Amino acid sequence: MTANALDPSQATLLTDARGQTHHAAQFATAAGISYLQHEADDSHTNLEWLPALGALASHVVPGTNPFRLAVRVADLTLLVLDGGGAVTSSIALHGQTIAGAAAWIRARLTELGADGRRYTLSRHYVIPAHPVGDGAAFDTSDRTNFEQLSRWFACAADELTALRSSTGASDVRCWPHHFDIAVLIDLGAGRSIGVGLEPGDGYYDEPYFYVNMHPQPPAAALTAGLDGNGRWHTREWIGAVLPGSRVINGDGQRTQISAFLHSAVTAARSLLEAKDTAGSAR
Repeated sequence: MTANALDPSQATLLTDARGQTHHAAQFATAAGISYLQHEADDSHTNLEWLPALGALASHVVPGTNPFRLAVRVADLTLLVLDGGGAVTSSIALHGQTIAGAAAWIRARLTELGADGRRYTLSRHYVIPAHPVGDGAAFDTSDRTNFEQLSRWFACAADELTALRSSTGASDVRCWPHHFDIAVLIDLGAGRSIGVGLEPGDGYYDEPYFYVNMHPQPPAAALTAGLDGNGRWHTREWIGAVLPGSRVINGDGQRTQISAFLHSAVTAARSLLEAKDTAGSAR
């Protein structure tokens, strides 16, 4: 097994690490909310996975000294980057509160010549509650869980980048509301396929890869088999899923994940084409 392999047996143990990281990621998203033009699709809030840093990073904020804010997931470290992506300052979030970290950011941005007073953590959406959101300090003592979470994001970024090159999907981005890292395949005529990794939520308390469709097909139409030990999800939304605990433990993980994603995208295309054909026939 490689050093960066996923540990499926630990997939269901990442709840707290995920909750803390979701809140920490809002520091980076706040750069877009505070300083960038607001877009109707909320794209100013999304984040990019930077493989070299293992971090989720904001868009570049222009200015005399362009900057990005990022969070390194494996050890939950807050980073200030210059416009080229080099780290100019950092602070470990362990032992810090959200208020304390925000004050540190405002001071660093002021040093860069930006108006630190504009930096705000106010947002127009709600994320899952966690004690850090109520003033508790971040706690990364159980480093293994943060390292595993980082590996799931890294794996997803790699797989989605490869999928993007073969499908013409949108850029790989992490969306700070649901915290999924994903791409969108636009098929035209109002049809699209979403592909991504959700690090865990109310449906699956573990990281899971997903492929969903718009418009949604009826559950009865989900007859295609899925490769890679994937399965169909029909509770409240329709799509294909591969929960982390169903990924094999050992060599071949990436092959399995890739096989699932490609088979699910193929099935989704067929379902949307069948729906489109049925609509045309009427």
